Amino acid sequence: MTDLVTRPDADADDRDRTTVDGGTDGSAPTVAWAPVEPGRPKKKRTALWIGLPVGATLTALIAASLVLIAPGASVAGVPVGGLTAGGAADAISARLAETTVVLDSPDGTFEVTGADLGASVDARALADAAFAENPMWNPSTWYPGSSDAAVTIDQATATAALQSTAPDLYVAPVDAAVTFDAASASYVTTPAVPGEGVDLATVQAALQTAFDSGQTTTTIDAAPVAVDALATTDEADAAVAALNSVLETVGFYVGQERTVPVDRTVAASWLTVSSEGGQFSYTADPALIQASVDTLPAAVNRDAVNANVITDSSGGVLLEQVAGVTGRALESTDGIASAFASQLAEGNGVFPLTVAETPFATTATERRLEVNLSTQMTYLYENDQVLYAWASSTGLPSSPTTPGSFRIGWKTPLQDMGCFPGATYCTENVPWVAYFNGDEAFHGAYWHNNFGNVMSHGCVNLPVASAKFLYDWAPKGTEVWVHY
Repeated sequence: MTDLVTRPDADADDRDRTTVDGGTDGSAPTVAWAPVEPGRPKKKRTALWIGLPVGATLTALIAASLVLIAPGASVAGVPVGGLTAGGAADAISARLAETTVVLDSPDGTFEVTGADLGASVDARALADAAFAENPMWNPSTWYPGSSDAAVTIDQATATAALQSTAPDLYVAPVDAAVTFDAASASYVTTPAVPGEGVDLATVQAALQTAFDSGQTTTTIDAAPVAVDALATTDEADAAVAALNSVLETVGFYVGQERTVPVDRTVAASWLTVSSEGGQFSYTADPALIQASVDTLPAAVNRDAVNANVITDSSGGVLLEQVAGVTGRALESTDGIASAFASQLAEGNGVFPLTVAETPFATTATERRLEVNLSTQMTYLYENDQVLYAWASSTGLPSSPTTPGSFRIGWKTPLQDMGCFPGATYCTENVPWVAYFNGDEAFHGAYWHNNFGNVMSHGCVNLPVASAKFLYDWAPKGTEVWVHY
């Protein structure tokens, strides 16, 4: 038997077969090369296997370039090239936090980091700007150099850190204080006392320089300088002025009326003044205010009071005998204490109350006077009805009383008449005088009892009791009609 196998060089042009005869004794098979069947040539795929990885790499690079900052970019001294905006922000913050300022002093050297000082930059905004201005996808923006970054430090945090790290360099300043003085019932200022310590501006400038240059450590001369208190005298004075202004007006108001004033000492007991971080502020306690709120209904609520007025014949008011008062009732006290506390914390001591009002009625009484020269009678009219009619004495023919329409003017309870140099008469202590026309007046006459006949120098004489009643009854402006 002969087995056929294909030669390793089957592609060769030699197609002769080789037969290996193993004999006929059956001890071994005969093996021969089989001819190769003709077929299509095989394709070489080297380019495909190389192209796929390269394409994937290019795609990844293009995608990355859309979110990464260009090579060579930096913010201050922090390299941010090849980072995302988020990564750049983290790098900026981390570098600032670890940047160290070494204080060189006669007492030794002391170190504080940006983190210790409460240093900060707007890292996210800086990173976003770096990407916006220098994106990796735009080769023209590569290697742009550094952009500035303003460093700030928290003064309170920095002062506390420096005092803790280098206590020998500090004499603590004393903050100004605001307190309530019971004797004057006013807030007063206790001035600040400056101390000594490290100049924060120098520390901040050194940190800024190191951060800008990419240095992680910088050294400054830490000679002590005067250190102002965080809470300054000027700030305390401003707070005192604001608080005392509140005390001047503090109270519960209905409209423009300060209906329920609050005592200055009571108002001050509601307030707590603090100066955290050097800034003065104050808060009010609603629980303490509530005690005053509880008294409001009794102080605010009232019934209406009707008005009584005296008028002339045209309705013009001559005298308000009883002032009208609007009735009112407080609608509710719910939430007043809390709302007033919020107002006081903002420097407003005027709390408006909401009330329901009841209007008052007005009763008007018309009054006027009439003098009849023919009958020598004086009439008092009230609401167009004769209230009183009195016999009187007007001017003699040589000094007649002038007819016409007049009004009561100046009034005096007692006066000497005609008692001046060159006068033709002098009557002392004339009572209840009410002038209506120049030197002509109603008055009492105690020196005669001849009423109903002309007797005077032009005035209207009345019995003393009648003159007193008219004096009280007829207000200034009352109409007077004198006629025949």
